[in-house]
Formats: sequence, structure tokens, C-alpha cells
Amino acid sequence: MNEDAREASVAFAAPLIALTLGHVLSNAVRTLPAIAADRLGGDLGVTAGGLASLTGAYNLAFAAAQIPIGVALDRFGVRRTALGLLAITGIGAVLAALAGGAAGFLLAQIVLGLGCAGMLMCPITYAAKRLSPARFGLWSGLIQALGNCGMLLSASPLALLVEAADWRAGYLACAVLALIAVALVALLVRKDPPPGSTAGLGADARDVLRLAASPALRGVVVLGFASFAIVIGVRGLWGGPWLMEVKGLPRVEAGNILLLATCALVLGPALWGIADRRIGNRRALLAAGHLGAATFLCLTALGGPGGPFGTLPPAWDAATLLGFFLLISSQPLAFAATRAAVPAEQAGKALSGVNLSFFAGAAILQAASGPVVATAGLATGLLFLAAATAACTLGYLWLTR
Repeated sequence: MNEDAREASVAFAAPLIALTLGHVLSNAVRTLPAIAADRLGGDLGVTAGGLASLTGAYNLAFAAAQIPIGVALDRFGVRRTALGLLAITGIGAVLAALAGGAAGFLLAQIVLGLGCAGMLMCPITYAAKRLSPARFGLWSGLIQALGNCGMLLSASPLALLVEAADWRAGYLACAVLALIAVALVALLVRKDPPPGSTAGLGADARDVLRLAASPALRGVVVLGFASFAIVIGVRGLWGGPWLMEVKGLPRVEAGNILLLATCALVLGPALWGIADRRIGNRRALLAAGHLGAATFLCLTALGGPGGPFGTLPPAWDAATLLGFFLLISSQPLAFAATRAAVPAEQAGKALSGVNLSFFAGAAILQAASGPVVATAGLATGLLFLAAATAACTLGYLWLTR
């Protein structure tokens, strides 16, 4: 690589990494409740179902913010949008750490959802506006891979912090990470925003919904409805209780299993990006990944008490969850499919429209999983998420036939 190419590579990668740090933060705050669910519920005075509803508010706020974020990214640029969202996220983390009850924690989840709503869209849009659709597929996987390191933070590291202090310390650590991200984005991301849109804000907002409902993106929107819901349902809420309450593991050992399994969310997106580049059949890869993930989650649930195999040892959970996370890591290819369907100047709106489905589905399915778990147990809750993912994948295949 010559000197000019090396400088160009660094000039592209450095701001992209700074922006992706926001996605690291987003993943950490949304999955922290899974490893601290017992203490959170006790301190806030809520049941497991109540905690599912409280954390579901994060996803509702996240989904509600997608339209204005899509408009902001195309109208005002990535840098200003990212700095504003990071500041909101930092405030939300502090509010969570200071929450004295369910109402305070609910407010914190709403603020965190609003702030984190663009933490993936900022680096994704930055890359989409600068790369061809062919190169974007690989980079979208790399962005997800780096961003998913936030789930590694909320496994063993934050489990140790929660065990040594409490869950409030975990949120304060996330607030510090938000400050670091603000400094790096301000320093590394260029100040030149794209030309402002000449249309009104209302027209821009309608464009987000129009693009999401267009025939080119309809299938991806249906797939996305369950795609993130199953990840956050397992990693952000029910994974920790399954290992600690159903399988009887101590917190740190449960955190270690989640840490091992979550490594697949760091390695997997890059591997799927490489497969997309070499194989090229993105539709088949997305379907295989999601149906396979649903199958592995069913296997996890069937290895618990009352299952056909009896109560299987923790190694079963580690193996099936590892397979689940590795296969669901095909998810970033949905963003690559979105980018390929629209011109670069509409990338922010189109990606946010698809992301709206990702988080609307997460909010609805996570909230629905609470009553399922309360009525029929955690194993049935995992099976419910797997069934929803299989149904949405079949819908995707039908709409893109």
C-alpha cells in the first residue's frame, strides 16, 4: 500500500471507529439488565415481567426516534447528529444510575433509547455515503462486529462490577464511555455536513416511511421486525435469568457463558460480510442465518428442566448460544441489502426506516415475551422468540421471491 492509499485508509477508518464507539455504548446499556436482572428487579420493586416492560420502553423510544434521525443524518450530517445523540445517551446513563424506583428507571430507559437510536445508523450512514454497495456489505459487517463489543462489556466485565458494587456502577461506567465517545467524534469526524435538504421536514419524514414501505425494502423490513428482537430478548433480558434462575449458575459463571457466546456477535458479522462478498447470494445467507439461529435457540430451551433431554449441563447452553449468536450475526446483511436498493443520498433515510422495524419489533416482541414467561416459564419465552423469528424469515422469503 503506498503512502497516499495508507493515509486515505486511515482518514476513512479513524472517524468510522470513533462513530462506532457509540454503537459499543448502545449495546452495553441495552444488555446490562440481563446480567443484573435479579438486583434490578429487587431494587426497583418489579417482577421479571415488569422489568421486561421497563426495558421495553428503551426499544419503543429507540423506534420512535428513527424517523427524525433518518432526516437528521441526511439533512444535517453525521457529525452533528452523533454528538447530540451521545450527549443524550450520557444523560440517560446517569439517570439510570440515580433511579430510585420504577418510574425513574423508566424515564432513564426512554432517554437512553432516544440517545442510542442513531448509534448504529451514524457509522453505517457515514460508510454508506462513501462506499459503493459492493464494498459496503463487508464494512457494515465490520461496524456491527466492533459495535457488538459492547455486549462483551456487559457480560463478564460488568458482571464482576455488578457483583463487586451494584448495577448503578455499570450505568456510571457507561456514562464515562459516552464522554470518551463525544471527545473522539468531535476530534476525528469532519465538520463539513452534506448539503441541507431543500424539502420540508415533514416531507423528509414521509420519505423515511415511504422508503421503508417500498417494494424494494418490504421484505427486509419484515425480517428486521424479529431480527433484533431475538438478539435483545436473549442477550438483553432473558439470557441471564435463564442461566442463573433456570440452570442455577452463579452470576459470574453465567456472565462467562454469555461472554463466550457473545464473542460470536463480534466475529460473526465480519465472517458473514466476507461470505456475502464471496458467495453473493445475500437473500439465501440472510434466510439461512435467521432460521438457523431460531433452531439453536429452540435447542437451548429444550435443554432445560422438563425438556425432552432433561436438564443438560452448562456446556450445552454455551454451545447452543454460541451457535445462535454466530448465525444471527448475518443480521448486518440486511443493511447491505438496504443500501443496495437506494441511491447514496437517500441512505440515511432508508437505513433508518429499516432500523425502525428492527426496534419496533424488539419493543413489541420483548414486551410480549414478558407475559409468556410469566405464564409458561423462561423456556417457552425463548421458544416464542424463536417462532417469531422463523415466521418473519418466511415472510421475508415470500416477499423477495
